[in-house]
Amino acid sequence: MAKMRIAVIGLGMASAPHAKSLTDLAARVEVAYAYSPTEARRTAFAEQFGFPVSGDLEAVLADPTVGAVMLLTPPSTHLDLVRRAANAGKHTLLEKPLEIGIERAEELVATAERAGITLGVVLQHRFKSASTALARLLAEGRLGDIVGASARTYNWRPQSYYDQPGRGTKARDGGGVLLTQAIHTLDLLISLAGLPEEVCSYATTSAVHRMETEDIVAGGLRYANGAIGTVSATTCAYPGFPDQIDIIGTKGTAVIEGTALKAAFHDGTTLAVGVEAGPGGAGADPMAFSHEDHRAVLTDFLDAVEGGREPKVSGREALKVHRLIETLLRSAGSGRAEKVS
Repeated sequence: MAKMRIAVIGLGMASAPHAKSLTDLAARVEVAYAYSPTEARRTAFAEQFGFPVSGDLEAVLADPTVGAVMLLTPPSTHLDLVRRAANAGKHTLLEKPLEIGIERAEELVATAERAGITLGVVLQHRFKSASTALARLLAEGRLGDIVGASARTYNWRPQSYYDQPGRGTKARDGGGVLLTQAIHTLDLLISLAGLPEEVCSYATTSAVHRMETEDIVAGGLRYANGAIGTVSATTCAYPGFPDQIDIIGTKGTAVIEGTALKAAFHDGTTLAVGVEAGPGGAGADPMAFSHEDHRAVLTDFLDAVEGGREPKVSGREALKVHRLIETLLRSAGSGRAEKVS
C-alpha cells in the first residue's frame, strides 16, 4: 500500500510527540511538509527531525499529493484551518481542543462532515493500555452497573507557563485548566461512563497564578442512570500528580492512576495493568511524557482513512467533552446545577 503523504501544520511545543510518532510510522506515512510561519521554528524542527519544511501554507494545501494534514496550531486558529483543509479535500488530525468555544467547535465538526473528510482529534488518553483494559472490564460487565464515576487532574504549571503570550486566555486558548489540561481526563471519563446528565461546579482563578481563565475547578456529576461522581482539576497542585479515574460498580471498583490500572472485585479477585509512573506531563514540563499514545492516535487515524471509517475520537465524539466543559463553566458562573446540553 502506498504511503500517505501528510503535512504537519504548526511546529510549536505540541509538535514533538507527533514528529516522533511520524518517524516511528515511516513505513506507512511520509511527511511532505512541516509548516510554520516562523523561520526559526522551521529551522529547529528540520534540524531535530529531518522533515522538509515550508513557510508557504497555500502551497502546502494546494499540493494534490498531500492526503492529510496534522493541525498543531493554537485553538483559536482551528476553525479557519479546518475550513481550508476541508476545501482542499485533506483529511485532518487535529490537536485538542476542537476550538475555543462550543459554537465554533460545532461549526468545525459540521464543516468537516459537509466536506466528507475524515476528522480525528488528539485525545490520546483513550489509547493508554490502562484505559483500554478498563473499557474491556466495563464491556464484559465485571464491574457491574456503574454507581460512581469521577476524574481528577492535579497538574502544576508555574507562572512562567502563563506568562507566554496568549497562554490561558479566552481569545487564544478558549479557557484554562478544563479546556487545556483536564480535557484529556474528562474525555476518558466520558468514554468509560458516558456523558453526565447534570453538573454543579465551582471554578476560579486562584492566588497561585496571574491569568485570565480558571486554574482550579471542583464539581459534582450526575449521570442518567443515577450514578454520581466528581471532577477536580487544577494547575496549582505542586509538583504535579498523575491523572486519576475512579469507576465504582456494583461488582467492583477500578482506579486508573497515570499509566496504571488497579481493580478489585467483590468475588475477591484483583487485576493490575500497567506500571505506576511519575507525574509525566502533569509537572512543570508539560511535554515530559512518552509519545506512545500519540503514535496510537496517529495509527488509528491512518487506519480510519484507509478503511473509510470514523477514528476512535472523531470530531463528533470530541464534542461530548466540550459540552461537559461548557456546562461545568456555565454552572460555576450561574451558581446552580446545570443540565448538560
